Amino acid sequence: MPSARGSLHWSPALDLPDLLAPPVAAALGEASTGVAAAEVAPIDATLADTAAFCAAYDVAPQASANCVIVAGKRAGETTYAAVMVLATHRADVNGVVRRHLGVRKISFAPHDDAVSLTAMEFGGITPVGLPADWPVLVDAAVAAAGDVVIGSGIRSSKLLVGGAALAELPTAEVLDLAQPVSPTP
Repeated sequence: MPSARGSLHWSPALDLPDLLAPPVAAALGEASTGVAAAEVAPIDATLADTAAFCAAYDVAPQASANCVIVAGKRAGETTYAAVMVLATHRADVNGVVRRHLGVRKISFAPHDDAVSLTAMEFGGITPVGLPADWPVLVDAAVAAAGDVVIGSGIRSSKLLVGGAALAELPTAEVLDLAQPVSPTP
């Protein structure tokens, strides 16, 4: 039966810094909240995308949380933020997220910007270790989900952390910003 732990072999993340992007390792090392207890597991980098990852490693989609980087603009200023949503949900980026950030236009951050600004690999970006001034908008379903699998900053591993611990990140805000995606009949 799929779960958050799946068929992976998890270890304390701080014991395996080579499985973390440098800003993620640094943030975990400095953390005094629940994310400090994060665990890490190596994966096949070609299976990092959510659907393939969940299928290959028997991880429940409702225990997998995606981190999406958005870029909002207002009066020539760009605001970046991370949005954390369960794989079974869809974020209301153009409504709730846009209004919360107080921007006129919002979109997913361009690939090159997301990678260069986070110092993380695309497909492995995580809210742990993001630039200190970026809001981390955590959907309430993520915060309530128990253990969730998130990126590690690189595609060849994943982190296991309590959803409530993500809500404790320094710039985190818990919002009702997503709705469950209806399963395809």
